Amino acid sequence: MRFLAFSCLMSLLVAPVMSATPEQKGLEIAKQVRDKNNGFAGEESKMKMVLITASGQQVVREMDGKVLEGGKDGDRSLMEFQNPKDVKGTKMLTWSYKNKEDDQWLYIPAFRRVKRINSSSKSSSFMGSEFAFEDLGSQEIEKFTYKWLRDEKVEKRDVWVLERVSKEPSGYSKQIMYMDKQIFNPMKIEYYNQRGELLKTAEFSAYKQYTIGSKKLYRANKIHMKNALTKKESIFTWDNRVLGKKFPESDFSQSRLK
Repeated sequence: MRFLAFSCLMSLLVAPVMSATPEQKGLEIAKQVRDKNNGFAGEESKMKMVLITASGQQVVREMDGKVLEGGKDGDRSLMEFQNPKDVKGTKMLTWSYKNKEDDQWLYIPAFRRVKRINSSSKSSSFMGSEFAFEDLGSQEIEKFTYKWLRDEKVEKRDVWVLERVSKEPSGYSKQIMYMDKQIFNPMKIEYYNQRGELLKTAEFSAYKQYTIGSKKLYRANKIHMKNALTKKESIFTWDNRVLGKKFPESDFSQSRLK
């Protein structure tokens, strides 16, 4: 009787998990990833972006970046180009939101004006790279639908494979994410265009662990984006990355762009 009672109890505990739909499971995993990565307060870093043509020619750009973690809403980030001279002083400001479209502005010093990135431009190339403006915007889970596809291994690491679809206008029909089960961060993301073709793949590496209070956070310090159609590539890397920084909100105001 004790065994029967224990079996009944276990069936009650396991049943909700077993009956979860792929959509419910995908959303639950996305929430876990969000919770594991929250709590960094603010971030400051030196960044480098390498643009690689199909023939292998390279252009290197250097930037300063900082991020202010959002409270009830999304994060705010500011990126400023330092080198080379033709892009020095160019800045991009992003205000992310959970339940509405992000605000993004690009300051171009040559014209001394601020350009607002509208919805139709979100899928455009960021500064000639293989990263789109929307790739650098909000990744808030409220803006996507999720679906668990399967579990598998990537480079001997256990991952969840999730399908993510934007609820807002997007240049992508879907994204396939390979999420590491141990560090709760992506190993790679595949981006598909509106025709359902693989457009590009982002590979995440050089992960480092950061300690903020009692919390351990992981961040990829290299993202390698490869365009499957044009064969062009772009690489983002981070140096001197510091988490736990505190910034006044005024550092992320539109007036700071000029």
